[in-house]
Amino acid sequence: QVQLVESGGGLVQAGGSLRLSCAASGRTFSAYNMGWFRQAPGKEREFVAAIRRSGSNTYYADSVKGRFTISRDNAKNTGYLQMNSLKPEDTAVYYCATTGPATWTLSTAGNYDYWGQGTQVTVSS
Repeated sequence: QVQLVESGGGLVQAGGSLRLSCAASGRTFSAYNMGWFRQAPGKEREFVAAIRRSGSNTYYADSVKGRFTISRDNAKNTGYLQMNSLKPEDTAVYYCATTGPATWTLSTAGNYDYWGQGTQVTVSS
């Protein structure tokens, strides 16, 4: 099993930045692809960004492309989501998740095996 713990959420004004972290423990983090998802009140959980286990390929939702950057440090068993130019519509609980190396489509929540508990991000206008 993989245990994931997110941190770094908080309250920020529109236009500001936050950096989320996802600390992994248990099995070898570098063996897993990783994704970030978010869920706003009354809405479905949606894909934000994903990164292959080596860090060689990254993927983004159109709504965050150019503003958010996903990265990982396998030596530290930690993934990151740098969020810049935040907008009120980015307000949500953000979750990190991992999936095995054979998973092709990383934008589908159902393809992920392990999830963190989530961290709240609130962007005020």
